[in-house]
Amino acid sequence: MLMQVIAIGLGALVSGAAPGARSPAAPTLVAQIEAPKSEATEQPATPEEKMRRRWPQPVRVGDLIGLPVLDDDDSTLGHVRQVVRTPEGKISLIVSYGGWFGWGSRPVAVPIEVVAILARQIAALDMPPREFAAAPTWQGTGAQVLPHDETIQIALGRR
Repeated sequence: MLMQVIAIGLGALVSGAAPGARSPAAPTLVAQIEAPKSEATEQPATPEEKMRRRWPQPVRVGDLIGLPVLDDDDSTLGHVRQVVRTPEGKISLIVSYGGWFGWGSRPVAVPIEVVAILARQIAALDMPPREFAAAPTWQGTGAQVLPHDETIQIALGRR
């Protein structure tokens, strides 16, 4: 108790306030320490950060070819046809999307950061079906098709 009185008195002397008065900066400091972080100030995680949180594991490109890509309802959106490296250095899965039993489907580039592997399937975690439908048809301009024996990193998924 005596130490508190001395600390308040010293704080008043330093700030020029009357003895026993609290320093005007003290409540602000306490408010800053005790204030919870608001959701609005936090930045959303980038796809790369989300992928790192999902424990990416090495996998051979050839093991991904032909795997079905599923949405949240376990409906097949398409199948992996190729794995490419874009001119920016990013890895994308080329998925045949749409059509009816393979007829009329079109290739769509799916960033590796938005999917995860589930046993012998790929889950589209951060790319809902409406984004598949809105995605442009992949043209392959400037992309390098990765060989089947190359190893890449893909996130692990679970349900």
